[in-house]
Amino acid sequence: MSKPNMKQKSLTELLHNVEAYLAQSELNGEPAQLYAPIIYSMEEGGKRLRPMLTLLACGIFGDEPEAAMPCAAAVEFFHNFTLLHDDIMDNAPIRRGKPSVFRKWNQNVAILSGDAMIVYAYRLLEKAPAHLLPQIFEVFNSTAMKVFEGQQYDMDFEGRSDVSIEEYIRMIDLKTAVLLSGAARIGAIVGGASAEDLEHITRFADELGLAFQLQDDLLDSYGTEAQLGKAIGGDILEGKKTFLMITALNGLGDEERCELQSLHQNATLPAEQKIARARELFDKVDVRTQTEERIKLHFDRALSALDALSVPVERTAQMREFAQSLVGRKK
Repeated sequence: MSKPNMKQKSLTELLHNVEAYLAQSELNGEPAQLYAPIIYSMEEGGKRLRPMLTLLACGIFGDEPEAAMPCAAAVEFFHNFTLLHDDIMDNAPIRRGKPSVFRKWNQNVAILSGDAMIVYAYRLLEKAPAHLLPQIFEVFNSTAMKVFEGQQYDMDFEGRSDVSIEEYIRMIDLKTAVLLSGAARIGAIVGGASAEDLEHITRFADELGLAFQLQDDLLDSYGTEAQLGKAIGGDILEGKKTFLMITALNGLGDEERCELQSLHQNATLPAEQKIARARELFDKVDVRTQTEERIKLHFDRALSALDALSVPVERTAQMREFAQSLVGRKK
């Protein structure tokens, strides 16, 4: 059994080291039209959720969490590759408070730079211990395919009015949660986790990912612009089939259900009024409470999986702290 790690770095220190490592990438130089968008998209910002999970998972089972740093960076490059392409598919003009890559440059640049990012992610994975590479590549490739499946389901849902809660949870599991669980699993592999512990840490991160995405959904409708640093209500204005929207549609009467379904297409209402009206309808069936309860369900499941690990409880304390900061966040 692993001994407690007495030289554990703080979450802030780990995050700083992630940023420093990402900033040292070899993706620079010429042609600038290929590399400049990559540097732009990877600039400091955000929680670096996925690489942090990789390092923290590695640190649960070993005393050198940063042994997983190349893998952590690979996961972050893959994540940002998906964002470049997603923004094209969603025609999203803004990403993290600044113009998205395809808006700042153009679609062709965003596609090619994204392609280069995923190849670079594989180069980073190659820096992992050679005897672990087959296992790491299997997890990475399986995770990537699931993310693509989730994106397709998300696009499919745009043209449907009958999406169920179960289908939505499955979609966000694929699109969001599996990348968190893949990141944590890879870190745990580098840290030397047993087969049984790999299953527990994967389950932990998957449930955390579901809670995280549902919290995102909730904040988009019930947060504030000051908290989030961006306009709220984007999901409502796009008519997205989020947990909140589906729950409201399931609970409302026929007339109000039809109103909510078509609200985003109402050209006579300004955006603020659409958001306000949607929230009125959400409140009518107490969507906020139902969402908060579902978040708590997944977070409790995550902690149960963390508690099942065969390591001293102090080794999971930092992961628990990090998880709590994600689900309890206001932005």
